[in-house]
Amino acid sequence: MKYSKVFVDAIGYELGPNVVTSSELEKRILPVLEALHIPPGQLEALTGIRERRWWDEGFALSEGAARAGMKALGQAGLKASDLGALIYGGVCREHSEPATAAAVAHKLGAAPATAVFDISNACLGALNGMLDIANRIELGQIRAGLAVTCETSREINEAMISHMLERRDFETFRLSLATLTGGSGAAAVLLTDGSFPAAGRRHRLLGGVCRTAPEHHRLCVWHRDRMSTDATAVLRHGVALGRATWEDLLRELALSPAAVDKLVCHQVGGAHRRSVLEAIGMPEEKDFQTYEYLGNMGTAALPVAAAIADEREFLAPGDKVGFLGIGSGLNTIMMGLEW
Repeated sequence: MKYSKVFVDAIGYELGPNVVTSSELEKRILPVLEALHIPPGQLEALTGIRERRWWDEGFALSEGAARAGMKALGQAGLKASDLGALIYGGVCREHSEPATAAAVAHKLGAAPATAVFDISNACLGALNGMLDIANRIELGQIRAGLAVTCETSREINEAMISHMLERRDFETFRLSLATLTGGSGAAAVLLTDGSFPAAGRRHRLLGGVCRTAPEHHRLCVWHRDRMSTDATAVLRHGVALGRATWEDLLRELALSPAAVDKLVCHQVGGAHRRSVLEAIGMPEEKDFQTYEYLGNMGTAALPVAAAIADEREFLAPGDKVGFLGIGSGLNTIMMGLEW
């Protein structure tokens, strides 16, 4: 996929207000750690995640996504009525039906002609939304679209802590640990055809690629009230898939690795980051990370990291930037942007 007239005009985000440290979570599973003779501090040591955010109890996902959406629209000087599509891509949704996007569209005041729907693809849903909107813009069907998401980790963390305390065996601990890395946040990515008056600096979307390895779809599964993640296998197979997708992206955009100035990857943890960067031959100084203090916010992780990287001027005008997404399934989406 290559694009000639698609721009990222703004990225808005909202973070859960409650900071929850890894040490706090470990205190709650202390009987499990004691039963398995595991010393405290392993959650942070194994993942590099010091803390993450939770929403207040009962917080509506559509409210988080709408807040992020309002910020993105405000940054670009656009109105919700300017949108031709509004896509919600979160793993977490308010109902099986209707689409959570419908509630977000109502809160933002989107026009009746706006295409409004959800996309579900594990941690890649927001990126899938971006590509869908980009395709509509490139085809001339719409002038602007908003890809939104909101993830909450409080509920699944609470459920998994109860499950671990009930079982207290190593296999449950091993398959549950990754769940405790989750964080809560919302993001909104505004894409346009560049025809609106620019309120800020636009970033050109050069193109993107997708690759999948569905034979590994059982490695990370979120059931109704619990998660099971074989983190070691996800890392091994995910890195291999990511390397192949990275090579696809460079070929698609006719770029050399040296021509890529900065990276923003899906925020999983320290081991994942090191393994991915080593596999694609990119130095850590080109990558921006937020997992240490935000955890893994699922679909919101990459766009929030990109927004913070922009705020902190890590991303400079003219930079060739790679967005690298790897999610359960296994699926990958990688994009190139000119900042």
